Amino acid sequence: MTVNARAEPGTIEELKERMPKKVFISADHGMAIIYFLQSDVIPNLLKAGVEVILFTDDDIVERISAQFAQPGLIIEGLRLKRANAYFQEVDHRRQWLLAFLRRVGGSWRINNEAQTSHIWEVWAENSWKFRLGIWLPAAITTLVLRSSRAARKALINAQMRFTPNIYADYFDKYQPDMVIASTPGWRIDRYLLREAAQRAIPRMTVIVGWDNPSSYAVPGAPVDWATCWSQEQKDELVVGSDWLPEHVNIGGIPSYDGYFRKSWLMSREEYFRLHGLDPARKLISYACSFVHFAPNYPNVDALARLVSAHPGGLDGSGALIEPCQLLVRLHPSHFQDKPQMFAEERQKIHELEQKYPHVHVVRPVALGGSLGYYGGEDMDEKSSMMAHSNVFVTVYSTMVVETAVHDTPIVAAVLDTAGGWNVPGKFSLSLRDIGNWPTHKRFRQAQAGRVAATENQLRDALNAYLRDPQLDSAERKAFIEKEITYMDASAGRRTAEFILKILG
Repeated sequence: MTVNARAEPGTIEELKERMPKKVFISADHGMAIIYFLQSDVIPNLLKAGVEVILFTDDDIVERISAQFAQPGLIIEGLRLKRANAYFQEVDHRRQWLLAFLRRVGGSWRINNEAQTSHIWEVWAENSWKFRLGIWLPAAITTLVLRSSRAARKALINAQMRFTPNIYADYFDKYQPDMVIASTPGWRIDRYLLREAAQRAIPRMTVIVGWDNPSSYAVPGAPVDWATCWSQEQKDELVVGSDWLPEHVNIGGIPSYDGYFRKSWLMSREEYFRLHGLDPARKLISYACSFVHFAPNYPNVDALARLVSAHPGGLDGSGALIEPCQLLVRLHPSHFQDKPQMFAEERQKIHELEQKYPHVHVVRPVALGGSLGYYGGEDMDEKSSMMAHSNVFVTVYSTMVVETAVHDTPIVAAVLDTAGGWNVPGKFSLSLRDIGNWPTHKRFRQAQAGRVAATENQLRDALNAYLRDPQLDSAERKAFIEKEITYMDASAGRRTAEFILKILG
């Protein structure tokens, strides 16, 4: 009788080889939840036999578990309150300084405009004592960081001293083979990644945001691998933040696969009925953006008056060539009670809705916990808004990429208020001045849409697109091909395949 000597392995290593791989995934904000849970990433990992332990806001663990429950997927709390308490209470000034330096310390070899704007924001919003004692030395250090790869590496290592072991029991319980986060430690996920680094567990980041590699420079923890949207983002990671090119994958953006499949798309009739829109009028939509730097109200007010000035509107002046209506999507920051200026702008926009019969405001969906509004619960709303708008207007938001996927005409409106917010101690930046930020500059150079700095320019751009909806369509297609790489709804699968490849 022949006995199979491998039937009962006799070592822990052999036993472990037969056990399924396990990964931790950190999804600490709404965009990350969409990236992982509303795409093909996690389903493909589960299909391959990988056990996924996904961490998110503690207050919504039960809700996420109920909504996305499936075999092999475990939802745990990210302990955000404990992590934030550690940041605030343990050598806070030094932790803050390290976070500031990594935010602005990317290499000079890429476009640093967005990072530099943050430097001046911190200058403007703090006291002279802070400026001289903290900001000035930090600014000098930034010059060194931007010029020296060795200095940037030293900064990453210096952050490891702040590793609070908040997740030690999770690591002991699950014994993960890899930790994946939606940033390389730019957010509170830094503590989870640092604990993984201490335990020599491989770390990977997925790039969720369009502007993330250019706006947030040095990682907040040592991270081994990255998967990003495009060659543009890969260059920013490799050249700006010293990633090894062979460790950076171009996988596209899984969150957008649903757009290409039209998974979330409502019919025009259903969408118009949802918001009480007039089916006989063209739809101009506006997505608020960059509220921290400047008010959006001048843009919204100008659009409200333009749609109301048509012969079908209030005063019959004929500003637009078609009867139109306006639908406004507020920014998540508009729901912050502090600072009051954001809430006040929200109120002013609602007052426009009351004043003009053809102005409407999207009622947002809140995901709950610290994730706030627009946490992935309204992808049908978002996709339908972009698809059924005749013209989409914003301030260089990431939604210019998403709207280009829908081949809807785009206008970047940058109408400024003199003095910005005009609030003591609040930094303001002209909307026109952010046109050279990396992603904004690429949008302009691609000529994927029009830029309007005055009300007359805004009217002319709207009329041009109302007259010819296919205007700039070829440029929009070329733009998204360059920015997101894959336009066949395969990004989720490709990203999962990369993760599986690294897992071995």
